[in-house]
Amino acid sequence: MHATTAQDVRTALVDERPRRPARSRGNAIGGWVLTIVLNVVAPILTYKALRDQGWSEFTALLASGAWPMLDSVVHVAWRRRLDEFAVVTLVFLVITAVVSLVGPHSARALLFKDSAVTGLFGLLCLATLQARRPLMFYFGRKFTTDGTAASTAWWNGLWRLAGFRTTIRTMTAVWGVAYCVEAVVRIALTYALSTDTMVVLSPVLIYGTLGALAVWTAVYGKRARRKGEARAAAAAAADRS
Repeated sequence: MHATTAQDVRTALVDERPRRPARSRGNAIGGWVLTIVLNVVAPILTYKALRDQGWSEFTALLASGAWPMLDSVVHVAWRRRLDEFAVVTLVFLVITAVVSLVGPHSARALLFKDSAVTGLFGLLCLATLQARRPLMFYFGRKFTTDGTAASTAWWNGLWRLAGFRTTIRTMTAVWGVAYCVEAVVRIALTYALSTDTMVVLSPVLIYGTLGALAVWTAVYGKRARRKGEARAAAAAAADRS
């Protein structure tokens, strides 16, 4: 019975994983280009164009924030369903809009509030460590599975493995701490640098942090999976002996 359980663990990690749907390299590159354009390039160009037209720093910065919202709406419409990841994204867009409209109306205050929102995301990650499943479980499901029922069921089933739960909680903690630190750094830079400089630097910091975390998550996830497979293989070998 014990040998069967060990084999089942290995099978859950390797053999029963649904294959991802075929995706062309062009489509993958196109998705990343769209994200970068709508979240980095378009906001910067919009801000500069509106400033040249005589708009105030605050109104130009607020208007340029419509592009990231459009990016989220496009992705939700593309997948035609609202999952936990999309809900979190839309909630933070609403929070950002509300926070932007209250309090002092200046470009510097808006940049400060934008930094506070990413800090709030970091705190949310840390808070969900006390929940039944932390936030990175849902983020991982979005980017690791193909969205089909079989793939989603496979991902949900992995939660029964202690090693998988530890990996997800570690990822959530690292993302939470990283975004809290990023928010503090960006707030400090907002006070130290000019608004025009921060309009360019702010999205670079946001998505630079995101990129670094994505790379770390991929490397850490692969390493954790290899360790899990090694433990399962060792357990199966011990049971056969």
